[in-house]
This record gives sequence, structure tokens and C-alpha cells, in this order.
Amino acid sequence: MVATDAPIDARDLRRLAARTVFALGRTGSSYSNGSGDFAVAFTTSSSMRTRHGESVPRERIVLPPEGVSPLFQAALEATEEAVYNSLLRATTVSSRQGTAEAIPVDQVVAILKKYNVIR
Repeated sequence: MVATDAPIDARDLRRLAARTVFALGRTGSSYSNGSGDFAVAFTTSSSMRTRHGESVPRERIVLPPEGVSPLFQAALEATEEAVYNSLLRATTVSSRQGTAEAIPVDQVVAILKKYNVIR
């Protein structure tokens, strides 16, 4: 889910939502049938809202295409961070179907240090 207050139109909202799926690829996610990977983007910009009962055309202020690039970058980075946070902040859970172990963060850190990904 991507929310912005930027005045962008439906075309750019679709493009913005697509950047979140690109972020999943950066994190190593695999796409497969039934994976459920999709995104929705919306704007809260008052200039983009349709007002109830409005029947006459009005001028809208819309961010030009060149101005959308920083939003694309922000959506990509925020989604990537959200994936990593969900993986590294997870806890072990158990049910009648079995147990899903949390990722051992200390081991992940050790591997990242070993390969000079982090210091």
C-alpha cells in the first residue's frame, strides 16, 4: 500500500504502485502463481479529489512526469525496508500445522559481516 499527498494522476499512481513490486525483486522475492504480490497506490491530494455533486470542469494541479521520480525512489526504498523489517523482526510462531522459526538475526549479521556487506 502506497499513500502520498502528491498531486499525481491515476497513470502515475499505477506506475508508483509498480515500484513496490520492483522492491520485492530487490529483496530476493520470487514471483509465482498465487504469490499474492500486488500493490495499491493512492493520493490524498485535495486537488485530485472529485467532489460530490461536482458537475463542471475545474483546473487541477498535477505533478509533472519529471517530478514523480523522487516518489518512485521513495516507494521502492520504503517497500524494501518494510520487507527486511518484517523478516528480521518476526518471531517464532507455532500452530497445529507446525512451527515457523524466526530468522536468527545474529547469524544473518555474522554472514553479512563475513562478506563485508556490513561492518
